[in-house]
Amino acid sequence: MSGTSGSSARRTWVGCSLTTVVLWGVWGALSGLSAEHGFPDTLVYGVWALTMIPPAAFALWLGGWKLDRTPRAVVYGLLIGLLGAGGQMLLFHTLTVGPAYFIFPIISLSPVVTIALSFVLMRERTGRAGTLGIALALVSLPLLNLSDGSVGGAGIGWFLQSLLIMLAWGVQAYLMKLANEHIGADSIFFYMTVGALLLVPVAWAMTDFGRPINLGLDGPWMAAGIQILNAIGALTLVLAFRYGKAIVVAPLTNAGAPLITAALAMLLAAVVPGPLKMLGLLLALAASLLLVLQPERDVAASTPAA
Repeated sequence: MSGTSGSSARRTWVGCSLTTVVLWGVWGALSGLSAEHGFPDTLVYGVWALTMIPPAAFALWLGGWKLDRTPRAVVYGLLIGLLGAGGQMLLFHTLTVGPAYFIFPIISLSPVVTIALSFVLMRERTGRAGTLGIALALVSLPLLNLSDGSVGGAGIGWFLQSLLIMLAWGVQAYLMKLANEHIGADSIFFYMTVGALLLVPVAWAMTDFGRPINLGLDGPWMAAGIQILNAIGALTLVLAFRYGKAIVVAPLTNAGAPLITAALAMLLAAVVPGPLKMLGLLLALAASLLLVLQPERDVAASTPAA
């Protein structure tokens, strides 16, 4: 917002970005539990969409229930929501036909799309340390997402689908920043929630109800407890894009969250990462520090010339 000072805006975007990193990191470490307990991923999607409702209501409450009903707000919000939710839906299918250890590194490069669009269309820039942080984050992302899987199918269909997901999530992040220039974060998140809910019937139709489905406490209820972390993280991400540069927020959150996930995996499951993942962890940590520290110097350096 125009009335927000530089230092206050910086504290806001850094705080929101780090909140997203922590919430999504914990969510990543726990997200596989639902399927392991017999609750299919397609229904997990439906639960996730429902958990978006409380944060959306909270955001509207903070904004005085002033929902922006202009066509621009509706279009931006729904596009952001459908790009994110559509990418998630496509990911369900992609993982059934392709190798996870190739799919996730490709998807993890979505910040490249965000950075390119923000650099060219919004003319966002950062200093040397920020540029180095972005580069390290982009290098670390594929390393952090390498997994031990087996090829699940032949052909290049999974590769093209992975590229589509990468493109969808990269464009989503860019639009999130662009929309924040004109629309309140509460309205953006409300329409994102609507977009996610619109795809629930698709997820329902994709569910194989011929197989046993766990409807106990460790089924949909545990899924809700896990997915609410993702939903709240999505709200803080919208706020981070509102006050921070997209070329910094996107790589920071995309590199930082896997860092938390990997650390938790090592602590909770006594998993020792391989050399490539360990390298990715170190690069992600260095990138996160550089990206958090750089903008403050940018603001200070650019003030006299303004």
